[in-house]
Amino acid sequence: MIKQVVFLKKRADLDTAAFRAYYEEHHRKIGERVLAGFVEKYVRRYVEQPQPVSGEPPFDVITEMWFADQDRQMACMKHLREPSIAEEIAVDEARLFDGSAKWGCTLSEIESDL
Repeated sequence: MIKQVVFLKKRADLDTAAFRAYYEEHHRKIGERVLAGFVEKYVRRYVEQPQPVSGEPPFDVITEMWFADQDRQMACMKHLREPSIAEEIAVDEARLFDGSAKWGCTLSEIESDL
């Protein structure tokens, strides 16, 4: 399993409630549609009680996507770059996120048996 995460910051003019409502009522549905057939799991994790050293946290939500393998991940990234899909996502993301504060990566996980 491959896990890809994206750290996202809401636009400054959106309050937290409006940000979450729009993500869950609209942007999530675009994600589900364009990720269908590629991802095994799609999760949004919202910051509830930030505990920063100073200032605001650098992100408001972590979006996680699990892929069965690297081939599925690469196929999904190719799919998301199709012009009509990329444009739809970009337009909607501009309504929701601070575009200068988007960061993502692929993770490897090591779990402890407790």
